[in-house]
Amino acid sequence: MTQRFIAFVMMLGQQAGLFLGKIPHPETGKTETNLDAAKLFIDQLEMLREKTRGNLSQQESDILSGVLSDLQMIYVQVMQEMQVPSPAPQADSEATEETAASAQPEEESKKKFSKTY
Repeated sequence: MTQRFIAFVMMLGQQAGLFLGKIPHPETGKTETNLDAAKLFIDQLEMLREKTRGNLSQQESDILSGVLSDLQMIYVQVMQEMQVPSPAPQADSEATEETAASAQPEEESKKKFSKTY
């Protein structure tokens, strides 16, 4: 049963990797990115981890956690690559940098952390 569980986790991980553009499509050989589909598979792995907590062997738990954390990091990287930052006007950039530098300590104390991937 352990081998079947690991194969299932790896299958879900491969599907997420396919939609994150990290594995080429088997028919076309091209990579494609579909963040919504990738998020679905990542969420399924997260749900699987929560629902099986305390019922897995150490090996199963380690593999599931490893696959999940790798996919979450890749998801964040792909999201960042897909976002195109808007260029700031040249004249305002110096004033913005000074304002950001002076406001940074105050903003850091107000930061709240949230789980994203």
